Amino acid sequence: MEYSPPPLFKQGPPALARLIFFVALAIALLVSDARFSTLEIVRGVLGTVLYPLQRAALVPRDLFMGAADIAVTGASLRHENDDLRKRNLQLSTQANQAAVLAQENMHLRAVLELRQHIATQSTPVEIQYDTSDPFTQKIVVGQGSQQGIQNGAPVVSEDGVVGQVTRVFPLQSEVTLVTDRDLAIPVQVLRTGLRSVIYGTPKGDSLDLRFVPTSADLVVGDELVTSGLDGVYPPGLPVAKVARVDKLADTAFARVTCAPVAAVRGARQMLVLHYQNDIPPRPVELEPVADKNAKGGKKGAKAAKGEKADKADANAKPAAAAQPAAKPAPAAPAAPGKPAAAPAKPSTGQPGAQR
Repeated sequence: MEYSPPPLFKQGPPALARLIFFVALAIALLVSDARFSTLEIVRGVLGTVLYPLQRAALVPRDLFMGAADIAVTGASLRHENDDLRKRNLQLSTQANQAAVLAQENMHLRAVLELRQHIATQSTPVEIQYDTSDPFTQKIVVGQGSQQGIQNGAPVVSEDGVVGQVTRVFPLQSEVTLVTDRDLAIPVQVLRTGLRSVIYGTPKGDSLDLRFVPTSADLVVGDELVTSGLDGVYPPGLPVAKVARVDKLADTAFARVTCAPVAAVRGARQMLVLHYQNDIPPRPVELEPVADKNAKGGKKGAKAAKGEKADKADANAKPAAAAQPAAKPAPAAPAAPGKPAAAPAKPSTGQPGAQR
């Protein structure tokens, strides 16, 4: 007697078939989202719906941090106040020097008729939490597209570059840190002006300066700033310092390890820059008209020359056929030559030779 489970416990399709179906569906969604961004709207809607739940989950942490801030003693506050006063004095001195240098720079640029630098606008943001992916270096900030945050905008702190906005939601944004292995920033050495590209590392605690020749003038302690050649980062922002330089004999490039100048994991308040590069786009390279005309003229001259040669050959053949054979030219009369030998005079000694 065949035993069959009751209808309540029927499982439907086999587990293997369901596994294959969902794996194929996941792969199709991954490919379509990576190539056509089909899930961007769905991702934005889910981010908006889940935002209240995320804020509710962060309430205990905020309460704990608030209680810890209240428990700070007066002595630490006075010490921090003294440090801030000293820092303010240093910054005021540097600000005065910077104002003088800015005025001098403006005068020199006016003399040289150079384009003036455009002031970069910014939006203050605050870190909410880190992403749960252990293989990436990303954070989430509490400002989104409704606050004017744009995808690709650079993120900086008071010390230097922190990262770049790589995904924008209506109320939140995802920032990829400079230590992420997939983020690349064009930089230049402040001391020598050497340009290169700096990348993150898989460990996430250092940076790798690539494409530096072994003969380049680079020493430990050199400061790296953004070059601005990519049109994303404003030029002159501090990025890293050279920590180690290894020049190997079997490679054309040196291995340069750098340390970020900004507290990538320690910064809490940051700025998102709205940098607008007014450099015009590169024009589309088209074949010059003069070259086309020159090529066409050469081809036309060659064709005309060939046609003339063909016509000349065609005309020469009938002319040669119609012309009668030439008569042989009469022989020219021989010029009277001198006698072969003059008559000899008779000698006196011979007989019969009398006058």
